Amino acid sequence: MLIEFQSLLLQLSKTHQTLSRTKQLHALLTKTHLLQDPFYATKLVRFYAINSDLSSARNLFDRTPQRSVFLWNSIIRAYAQAHRFDDAFFLYEKMIGTDVRPDNYTYACLLRACFENFYVDGLRIVHGGVIVSGLGLNSVTCSALVTGYSKMGLVGEASKVFCGVFEPDLVLWNAMISGCGYCGFCDKGLLFFNEMRYNGKLKPDGYTFVGLIVGLADSCSLQVGQGIHGLCLKSGFDCDDHVGSSLVSMYSRFRCMNLAYGVFRSLYQPDLVTWSALITGFSQSGECEKALLFYKNLNLDGKKPDCILIASVLVATAQLANVGPGNQIHGYVVRLGFESNVMVSSALIDMYSKCGFVGLGLCVFENMPNRNIVSYNSIISGLGLHGLASQAFDMFTEILEKGLKPDESTFSALLCACCHAGLVKDGREIFRRMKDDFCVQARAEHYVHIVKLLGMAGELDEAYNFILSLKQPVDSGIWGALLSCCDAQGDSELAEIVAQQLFDSKPKKGAYRVMLSNIYAGDRRWDDVEKMRDDITIAGTEKMPGLSWIGGY
Repeated sequence: MLIEFQSLLLQLSKTHQTLSRTKQLHALLTKTHLLQDPFYATKLVRFYAINSDLSSARNLFDRTPQRSVFLWNSIIRAYAQAHRFDDAFFLYEKMIGTDVRPDNYTYACLLRACFENFYVDGLRIVHGGVIVSGLGLNSVTCSALVTGYSKMGLVGEASKVFCGVFEPDLVLWNAMISGCGYCGFCDKGLLFFNEMRYNGKLKPDGYTFVGLIVGLADSCSLQVGQGIHGLCLKSGFDCDDHVGSSLVSMYSRFRCMNLAYGVFRSLYQPDLVTWSALITGFSQSGECEKALLFYKNLNLDGKKPDCILIASVLVATAQLANVGPGNQIHGYVVRLGFESNVMVSSALIDMYSKCGFVGLGLCVFENMPNRNIVSYNSIISGLGLHGLASQAFDMFTEILEKGLKPDESTFSALLCACCHAGLVKDGREIFRRMKDDFCVQARAEHYVHIVKLLGMAGELDEAYNFILSLKQPVDSGIWGALLSCCDAQGDSELAEIVAQQLFDSKPKKGAYRVMLSNIYAGDRRWDDVEKMRDDITIAGTEKMPGLSWIGGY
């Protein structure tokens, strides 16, 4: 009988357990004395946890008289994975009061619960428990501690834990390298990586390279990233899906899409994360047609996009101002039931608005079961773009009535609406309330809207003095906004002053020189026009030609 049950459990543990089959097995074991054995109770608790039936798992745990450390770990892990951290810690405290001692997996599970819940004090308490238990040098607990402290931005604390281990294994090295990357200290991560290599006892694996690659965030690190890519090739990890996905993401972040596509092509079966990295990279790099093409290929490949990818593709559709693909994606969203996802619905609103169909955007907004500040920002921006400032302000009032907190994007959308409608007084009031009533720090985009609002209303001197009152150096986009206003108002004198600021900060940008040349032409200052055109040729600068969906190029 015992052999039969053991064989049955072994067979069942290798397959996915449905809740009904778990209950059948539980009922079968209840008829025997085997349910008193913590081994079988542990198996059932895990099966219940897999099927998210914590009530049955806890009931079984409470009814089991003899509890092994494995049974305790199973129930604690079940609560932690369900993000019921208070219950997990309650059981840990209860466990300490018994004869069963927590082991390294108990603490690893609790530490994970701490950093997922961003519970710094709890992490330090568990760290103390690890030391008292004598597991302070254990690789499993130390790796969890290093990961936990890193996730909370405490890379110094993580380093102390790491350096306290005499001979760290590869898992611990990887945790430290990944932790540095997560906190933005890629240089420190590279130092740890070099130290591990020079040590000579351990060889990096795929997780090591992923930890390094993820930490490279800015384009200045491209050369370093290519060096790591070279090491991956030499080490034979270039075909590893996890490493390949990270490389595609890295090159996409750096807008090096040819390199990203090269890595993508080398992978035998790229997963959804890799597809998403490539498609998002094309979208963010302005190659929106390629983003849509690869999205189509993704579907042909039989993979189902998730909400994040769909939102990214909708952004590409909005940039192309082509509602056709957006409509098709909308239909796909409805079929999959993704319309309830706030991120997807907000992207749909933005897409319809930028394609000229703000009414359809409003329909999506009104049908949303749940709305957050992102969805409100999308509809306010769409209404503002179409000159419907009054409705945009109504949405802002609704935000306040619902108790939502407006953010910098909310005020950017409102100021943009004021610009499109020429509402100078309302724009000034919104800008004042943003700082005084809601304590939102103004960013460059807010200043751009204020300058445009004043400049297009003919208040060029006020706009210029406003820029001079800002903290120096001023973002070139703000000066560029004033230069475009000078062009619209035909003020060549102020335009020369503003243009000089831009030439000093962006000497290679030809668009500003072309704009000043056009202002000179409007004043019939042909000698200055010719001189400016010569300067553009000598400097080797160029302006991207404008594109139009009406009448071709």
